[in-house]
Amino acid sequence: MSKNILKEADEIINNRSEEKERMYGPFEEGMRRAAMICAGMTGKEWSGSDMYAALVALKLSRHSYNYKEDNLLDAVAYIGGLDNYIKKYGYGETEKPINLTDADAGYGDKK
Repeated sequence: MSKNILKEADEIINNRSEEKERMYGPFEEGMRRAAMICAGMTGKEWSGSDMYAALVALKLSRHSYNYKEDNLLDAVAYIGGLDNYIKKYGYGETEKPINLTDADAGYGDKK
C-alpha cells in the first residue's frame, strides 16, 4: 500500500532534506524569487503567495485531464508550503513585500 498523500506532502514540505535545500534553495525563498521573475516577465505585481496559488492551480488543472497521484501530491504539498509561507511572511495586505533589490528575496528576514 502506498504512503498516505498527506504524510508524504508533510515530508516534502516540513522535513525537506539538506540535499534538496542545497540543490533548490529554501522553499519560501524560491517562491519569492519566482514571483520577482514573473513580475519582470509580465509587468504585473506577484507575491510569493501568488506563486503558491498558481502552482496549486496548475496541478489541479493537470488533474482535470487525467489522474496522476503526483499532481495531487504536489498540490497538497504546495498548500502546506503556502501555510508555512503565510506564517512567515503574512498574506494579502499583511504580506511582507518582496524587496526587488534584495538578492535573497527576503530569505532570512525576521518577521
